Amino acid sequence: MTGDVTGAAAFYREVLGFETTFATDWYVSLRHGRFELALLDPTHPTIPAEFRGRPAHGVLINLEVTDVDAVHRKLTRRAGVEVVLPLRTEDFGQRHFILTGPDGVLIDVITPIDPRGEYVDKFVESNAPTVRAATAAGVPDSEGSQ
Repeated sequence: MTGDVTGAAAFYREVLGFETTFATDWYVSLRHGRFELALLDPTHPTIPAEFRGRPAHGVLINLEVTDVDAVHRKLTRRAGVEVVLPLRTEDFGQRHFILTGPDGVLIDVITPIDPRGEYVDKFVESNAPTVRAATAAGVPDSEGSQ
């Protein structure tokens, strides 16, 4: 949920390449490849009363891409994009960086890589990062390809 549905939708479209599938002033549905993201005004009557009025807080969205380095180069050149964790390689099987989105939502932009050290045996074989990377949706690079 977001206090600025229109502004949040613009961020996800313009910065991360999502496409609008439905839009009203209180709700926007966005698609990126096969993934959907819904943005909703927290004051709307469809929200149960005990949750109404509270925008998202403490949320981290993972966005898997095929080339995190290219996405990092593209996004760090954009005005208004705030990277809060620099691009780095993790032993647990990710090359990633984290940026802030609307309402303080964290967006972890990831390319899965082979895990190292103590993390090698932590993945279930069918979910190994190199298998998932081959089918991950990408943020368009500077040439517009994914």
